[in-house]
Amino acid sequence: MTSHTRTRTRGSSQAGRAVALVADVLAFVIGLWILLYLLEANQANGLVDFIHDAASWLAAWSYDLFTFSREWVQVVVGYGVAAVAYLLIGHAVAGWLYRR
Repeated sequence: MTSHTRTRTRGSSQAGRAVALVADVLAFVIGLWILLYLLEANQANGLVDFIHDAASWLAAWSYDLFTFSREWVQVVVGYGVAAVAYLLIGHAVAGWLYRR
């Protein structure tokens, strides 16, 4: 019976780590796009275009949540809200899984 409990705990721990890793990767992609935008990276470059497309898809729900007159502020806040949300929610779920 003890081994069953350990397996369940180990599984929850692994699931928590996986959720936290996914949240970190999603936030990293969005953060990378913000950085590339602020550094005025060449958007004709394939990698920059891929990162932009991925970040736009991930932050589609938050990008127009607030509007600002300066474009760089719009990008930082619009994408930043999504990155922070993924981190907070992902790590909250991971913490819940660790405690299970």
